[in-house]
Amino acid sequence: MITELNIGDVSVDVVFKDIKNVHLSVHPPTGRVRIAAPARMKIEAVRVFAISKLGWIKKQQSKLQAQERESPREYLERESHYLWGNRYLLRVIEGERPSGAISSHRTLVLTVPQGAAADKRRQVLEAWYRAEMKATLEALVAKWEKRLAVRVERAFVQKMKTKWGSSSPRLHYIRLNLELAKKPPACLDYVVLHEMLHFIVPNHSERFVALLDHHLPQWRAVRQALNEAPLAHTDWTH
Repeated sequence: MITELNIGDVSVDVVFKDIKNVHLSVHPPTGRVRIAAPARMKIEAVRVFAISKLGWIKKQQSKLQAQERESPREYLERESHYLWGNRYLLRVIEGERPSGAISSHRTLVLTVPQGAAADKRRQVLEAWYRAEMKATLEALVAKWEKRLAVRVERAFVQKMKTKWGSSSPRLHYIRLNLELAKKPPACLDYVVLHEMLHFIVPNHSERFVALLDHHLPQWRAVRQALNEAPLAHTDWTH
């Protein structure tokens, strides 16, 4: 259960857990603030803690607000789009052929019905991104299943506004943000590992961090690159 605290103009999501210490985080891309607090802690004590950290919170939110954002996409000829961190120029073909997309020599060829509007072009391209990501995801999940000795029952790819990924340790489900298909492959690898590790450690405790360090020593650099990458205008401004 999430309790919402309002500290001035800052909204804080508070979750009480069976943990020893308070954990504060500011999540990209929107600057959402989350506090995980020990179950025994009183809500007023959490409020005092949040107030004491307000300067740091606002500093982190300012960094995120200043972060570069992609310009709105119109899905027009020679518009820039990204796949696995590489830039492609869009080529649009209208006609009777089946809708779809294919990447070739830094060009992303999008086939749509004659006269297709931007929304239809977006739908076709997103379906292609989803297929590309699912194909890549299958091998990554298999790799980490073997190394972590855990099993993923279902892996979902979906548009997410405030997270790169999430997990359900009880059901052994993971969810990945569709935007990851546009980022370098190491970003997806890190997020998959992060979410699968929650099957073993459900929080972000020292043990969780130690496991990240063991399995992916460079994870901090990858996380930083992911969180500093340009944000998709249409997804993060709702």
